[in-house]
Amino acid sequence: MKDFTFSTLEYVRPDFELLEKESIKMAEEIRQADKYEQIKDVLERREKLNSSIDTMATIAYIRNTLNTTDEFYESEIEFIDERGAAATVKKAEVSKALLESRFREEMIKDLGKEYLVAEQRFVDQFKEELVPFMQQEAKLTTRYQKLMATAQIDFDGQILNLYGIQKYFENPDREVRKGAFKAFSDFYHKNEEEMEEIFDQLIKIRNEMGRSLGFDNFIPLGYMQQERSDYGQKEVAAFREQVRKEIVPLCQEIYNAQAKRIGVDKIMAYDEKFVFPDGNAIPAGDEEYLVAEAQKMYHDMSTETGEFIDFMIAHELMDLKNKPNKAATGYMTSLLDYKAPYVFSCFNHTIFDMQVLSHELGHAFAGYEAMRTQKTSQYYSVSTDIAEIHSMAMEQFAYPYAEQFFGEDADKFRFAHLQEAFTFVPFGVAVDEFQHIVYANPELTPKERTFEWHKLEEKYMPWRAYEEDEFMERGGFWYYKLHIFLYPFYYINYTLTTMGAMEFKQRYHENKEQAWKDYLALCKAGSSTNYLNLLKLANLSVPFEEGSVAKSIAYAKEELLSQIKGQDK
Repeated sequence: MKDFTFSTLEYVRPDFELLEKESIKMAEEIRQADKYEQIKDVLERREKLNSSIDTMATIAYIRNTLNTTDEFYESEIEFIDERGAAATVKKAEVSKALLESRFREEMIKDLGKEYLVAEQRFVDQFKEELVPFMQQEAKLTTRYQKLMATAQIDFDGQILNLYGIQKYFENPDREVRKGAFKAFSDFYHKNEEEMEEIFDQLIKIRNEMGRSLGFDNFIPLGYMQQERSDYGQKEVAAFREQVRKEIVPLCQEIYNAQAKRIGVDKIMAYDEKFVFPDGNAIPAGDEEYLVAEAQKMYHDMSTETGEFIDFMIAHELMDLKNKPNKAATGYMTSLLDYKAPYVFSCFNHTIFDMQVLSHELGHAFAGYEAMRTQKTSQYYSVSTDIAEIHSMAMEQFAYPYAEQFFGEDADKFRFAHLQEAFTFVPFGVAVDEFQHIVYANPELTPKERTFEWHKLEEKYMPWRAYEEDEFMERGGFWYYKLHIFLYPFYYINYTLTTMGAMEFKQRYHENKEQAWKDYLALCKAGSSTNYLNLLKLANLSVPFEEGSVAKSIAYAKEELLSQIKGQDK
């Protein structure tokens, strides 16, 4: 592989006409093949072509999110979304030909059973009638993302974006926290009408897509898009109920203790991020300092992570600074031609920065390992319900290194991070249930949908209280969660995988060597098998099974409650 840095990579508009032409040709070759070697040759050519197209599309996507006002890449994304959706028609023909091939057994022997499972899932979730809907959906999600990225919030004598304002949620001055939260809320309230319009159209479009495939609504298609093939809505609902029973009461206890600790009668929404009366832990340095410390951490953690972080830094595969017009998001993606992960975020000088250096780099490490282990790019990226184990477990593995990033505030970081690992889960399942409600009940008006969120806060976050904020009180908080707009039915994965991360936390404490071995095996496996088999490979519990939530969180819960009791003395 030739040397490169991301900033110097040449962008060439993806040739979708060539992709369509070659897909037609490859589908015919598969149908006419009289020996498996011919099929294998087609698959290798398809992989090379798809990788090239995907790499250019990813470069355009990254550069668009780096500056959402760059008109060139904005137009390129529009082109890619339009033509990419149309080209899917011909790409599906290749998948259909593979599924109909008399060489299925040879393919399974060569590439594994999951290869054709993925091809079948792709065919099942696509038909030509969906193309116009996919194009409309892409335009709407881009519109929402640009609205968020260009946010300008006037506060504290500054013009802040959505990451910048959230830093003030941790300010020791309660009036400052309250004012910052109100400014945050006012941004969404001001743009409520446009967000209502965007989401209303997304619900209609996505439900039409589901109905085009023979479903009642979008929900089954949403599950397919998340690559869920061995569990469904019933299992997810059972998990949410376990969260309500096991974690919601724990979070109420956590927030009661926090109110006492910071000296308030009741925790308000604007207090939730303020964990310690003398201020939360803040990073000990700027972006360059933190990346340098991350490099030291990953070299100490393992040979594999040391090699990985050097690769990321040498090739400039991270952009972490908070800048105007930068998309208000964080993600890891992959440049397939270079077998290179890429990490994007917006640092705001809170503990969030350390979470990026462990969470997103956890994703990136898993991608790096899979791209060097699996023989097909189809296995490089993993289903989202597994992918978040890679990232959230890495957050836990980083705990012993907190002093490097926070100095004498390291214990504050560890406590606040572990607390948030729990308090996040009820919010996460509420996001999931909200999506089930709105797609199953498309007749709801925008205001009725927002009230459904209000009811879910009462169910899963009974401690949540707002003050002098009519918009938030009637349920406006959900608008801030971009996953609801951009990545439907993704968000439950963060909560499912919290269970796996908590199990890894315990095992890393009890037997670090074996825990790392299992984690590394999970990363290397990519998506070469299904969700349940990957859990088994890593020796993790199935989160849907009755009692699994209580079991998975037991060690971390005891650790957190013990620290809370120690603070009360």
